[in-house]
Amino acid sequence: MAASPSTARAINDRLALELLQSEGPLTAGQLKTMTGLSRPTIADLVERLQDSGLIRIVGETGSQRRGPNARVYGIAADRAHLAALDVRTEGVSLVVADLLGVTLAEAYLPIGGDTATEPAVERAAALLERTARDAGASRLHSVGVGIPGLVDPVTGELRNGSGLPAWHRMLVAALQERLPARVVLGNETNLAAVAEQRAGAARDRDTFVLLWLGHGVGAALFLDGRLRQGASGGAGEIGFLPVPGTGGLPSAYDCGGGFYALAGSAAICALADEHGVKAPESPGPAAAAIVAEAVASGDSGAFLDVLAHRLALGAAAVASVLDPGCVVLGGEVGLAGGPELAARTERALAALTPLPTEVRAGRLGGAAVLKGALLAARDRAQEELFGPAA
Repeated sequence: MAASPSTARAINDRLALELLQSEGPLTAGQLKTMTGLSRPTIADLVERLQDSGLIRIVGETGSQRRGPNARVYGIAADRAHLAALDVRTEGVSLVVADLLGVTLAEAYLPIGGDTATEPAVERAAALLERTARDAGASRLHSVGVGIPGLVDPVTGELRNGSGLPAWHRMLVAALQERLPARVVLGNETNLAAVAEQRAGAARDRDTFVLLWLGHGVGAALFLDGRLRQGASGGAGEIGFLPVPGTGGLPSAYDCGGGFYALAGSAAICALADEHGVKAPESPGPAAAAIVAEAVASGDSGAFLDVLAHRLALGAAAVASVLDPGCVVLGGEVGLAGGPELAARTERALAALTPLPTEVRAGRLGGAAVLKGALLAARDRAQEELFGPAA
């Protein structure tokens, strides 16, 4: 059945806006060529999008020809402003951006373990409001929040019993109450996977697993082009995976006997001590600094090989069930280990599973969470302003 005129217009508008976003400013003639639409349809489309405030004239072509130069149209990036937060146990990083995701301002707030809940929430919320105001974003449209907890895939809310500091849950509630913006909540590992898939190491993959290696460990599952979160939002809670070498078993309330005991930051630091690898002075996470030092110093292999074997144990369990064909080592440790740690992990993994599985180093490190949260905010804003994707 043919689409109604209004539906056809909405589809054409969205197509043109997506091209302007991905290709940059374009002329009406270029839009006609790329979309295959007729000249009158493009003329109506351009006028309609200008009237809505979504696009504007941003220049003219520089070609020399008879008559006026062609007008160049671009998305009105200040049509809506966005923000993203990466909420960790030790602090909050945030960014304010325009509708195209271009960063306008950044900020960081350390929050010590002895900080009371209400002051922590007030400082974080106030920092976001102040940073947005200073960036000229008086009214935020959408705010993406990455958090190390389970997010219900149906309601989009943080699930109970996640063991997070109390101020995490209260901060999300405070943002929803204080801001006129739409607050989009996402698990940090899932958001990191989205960022690596759209702007990092997995851009050419529609099926892969991100193994998150930061303070804790986790996994995110990208299958057939879609992020899979599981029935309760807990798909990829690999820290609880029972594996050999931990001396115990995890429980429903403690992942200390699971994969976390082999690959969490504390475990990596302890492994480094056993092999005489010292952490250099670094403002970043100690585990990532240790791994980076081992790679840079040409470590003979003992420390890196043992670490690679540990990572392969978790990756093998995931690969045996999902057969993703590709595992990305994400987070600060994955970035620090780079191709060297990825190659060693791939060799160790090949000895544990018959399924061919490539192992890649993540390209975004810990910044992937903030990048993914910003992408989530941008997607939400564009879905509302541009209309749903076809």
